[in-house]
Amino acid sequence: MLVDVFCCTRRGVALGRRLVAVLGRSGEEVRCHAPANMAGEDVLAFGRMGDAVADAFVRSDALVFVCACGIAVRTIAPHVRDKFRDPAVVCVDDRGSFAIALLSGHVGGANELARRVAASLGAQAVITTATDANHVFSVDAWATGQGLSVLGRREAKLVSATLLDGGSVGLVSDVPIAGPVPHGIVMGEGVAACTVGICISAQDVRMPFEHTLRLVPQVLTVGVGCRRGTDGEHIAEVVDECLAQSGYLPEAVCRLATIDIKADEVGISELACERGWEVRLSSADELARVPGAFASSDFVLRTVGVGNVCERAACAGGERLLVARTSSRGVTVALGALDVSLAFDESAAEGGGLS
Repeated sequence: MLVDVFCCTRRGVALGRRLVAVLGRSGEEVRCHAPANMAGEDVLAFGRMGDAVADAFVRSDALVFVCACGIAVRTIAPHVRDKFRDPAVVCVDDRGSFAIALLSGHVGGANELARRVAASLGAQAVITTATDANHVFSVDAWATGQGLSVLGRREAKLVSATLLDGGSVGLVSDVPIAGPVPHGIVMGEGVAACTVGICISAQDVRMPFEHTLRLVPQVLTVGVGCRRGTDGEHIAEVVDECLAQSGYLPEAVCRLATIDIKADEVGISELACERGWEVRLSSADELARVPGAFASSDFVLRTVGVGNVCERAACAGGERLLVARTSSRGVTVALGALDVSLAFDESAAEGGGLS
């Protein structure tokens, strides 16, 4: 997580340095920024704060302003898009009395960051999102904490509005969920009576509710084999065809896997970069040791040292083979899936908590 701290006064710079030290101990990369006359070896200088913020708003996961809220709001205003893409923004007064979550409280994590900042400074966290203020389960915050992709912004708002109004929201899931069910969430018997609900699945399933929020677990690994020099657009077409034909959502993919001799294959790198997928490379020996029954080709064995690349690569991290090898125009694709589980915690049962 990359956090940029912007300070406007010398007192603010002192608080910024404290935040760098505290947040940095938790593993975040934290950078402190200040006007040139207040900067130093550990504080980056800016000419115009607006220019520095414009750059950070695109690259950073979170921005912390140590200044008046009005300054922070006017500075970020030209860059605000929506809560699914904006970074977390927290504002702290330069006396360190309050830490206010300004933007992207749930999905971006500003509410949690404000609490952490407040705890580190001995300040009061100020959280104004309706679900938190009313101790109602926050589906987008929970989804983010569980690593689920949220499909349907309108539906996400409708789920929250229904819970805030005291209504019931149905939940069906292909993934097991442990822990106490939050107040207002209906699972099992009674789901059919709900018009608003949540569906957790990696599959492109029929919507089970009149208004369905889809949450997608990132559980799929795409195993790929290809001829040397195959371009990324062609590989992407074959991957998308495999996903569509097998009924799985692209949002469920978390990595692309292949043999290590394809490390310099531009098409594979292009596709992974474009989709934001991790690339996992395995040697021929490692692929040969993957347990399971896989298709085999003598030609592939002679060429790369193992009889099947895509299926074995898809399962090299302990995944089970979900979709066997499909081949199209020199590209082979297979899908592997990890078995995962989700969890509500005790505070989620009362409203809003994450596990």
